[in-house]
Amino acid sequence: MNKSTSTFHFAAGLGSGTFGAVLLQPFDLLKTRVQQSGSHSIRVAIREIAQSPNALAAFWRGTVPSALRTGVGSAIYFTTLNKIRQHAASLKLVVPSNSSNSSLSSSSALPKLSNTANLLSGAVARAFAGLILMPLTVIKVRYESSLYSYRSIAGAAKDIYRTDRIPGFFAGFGATAIRDAPYAGLYVVSYEQFKKQLGLLAHQSSAPSHPSSGGNMKISLSATVNFSSGLLAGATCSFVSNPFDAVKTRIQLQPHDYRNMFQAYRKMVREEGVRSLYDGLTLRMSRKAMSSALAWMLYEELIRKAETTWYRNTKEHV
Repeated sequence: MNKSTSTFHFAAGLGSGTFGAVLLQPFDLLKTRVQQSGSHSIRVAIREIAQSPNALAAFWRGTVPSALRTGVGSAIYFTTLNKIRQHAASLKLVVPSNSSNSSLSSSSALPKLSNTANLLSGAVARAFAGLILMPLTVIKVRYESSLYSYRSIAGAAKDIYRTDRIPGFFAGFGATAIRDAPYAGLYVVSYEQFKKQLGLLAHQSSAPSHPSSGGNMKISLSATVNFSSGLLAGATCSFVSNPFDAVKTRIQLQPHDYRNMFQAYRKMVREEGVRSLYDGLTLRMSRKAMSSALAWMLYEELIRKAETTWYRNTKEHV
């Protein structure tokens, strides 16, 4: 059961992360171009990319490293997060059930933990996944930037190793961890809270026409609740964490000019003002909100389907 469950979560995370990464790559590309110098506007970045010989391919530049990083990263993140949350649930770090509506309004089959447990589990899982995927993250950012002209992942890796050796693959990890760990922790808390409130509203509005729902929402309704919750949580947390993303991008693109998180922060604010910390905010907020909403909706529905099928097959063979 545990091995099968881990496989479910890994496959669901891989599929949902890869799908979102490919679909939303143009947003990521534009964000990197806007952040790389602090002088670009979204309109200028779009115009520059559109002037490429093959404009369509240019907007999806960096899709392979992005899909690898996001797909594998999501798989590692969701699998790790599930393990941590299952362990937390076994320690009784769950939300106390104060209402009979709590089960009726559920759009998820995942453990329902306290806010503190959700915060810590999300942060730890994201930091772990980020460390493992950091080399791909550096390659992805450089692929998307106009400062480099890499033609392959292998070529990018060779150039980074030749220039900066192993530390080059982990450039910006401090800013990335400080951005991603709190983001992920706050995201899980926000997502669960939005899901709880939207689930109650959805249950109340659908209760008269579905009096015998049996404790679970219909798939279409649960998917809508999960998507909406992911969208709201992603937008909220993106705004809070954008300064760390802007700093991280500068360090990864120009490690010799921006040597560490604190020096990069001071240099950006001194030379370009506080505004530079929010370069690419609209693009990142749009991209993160959509990718998070898609990833969590698909992940939850795939897990629900897999576990339902597994449970049904198990009963048939008993």
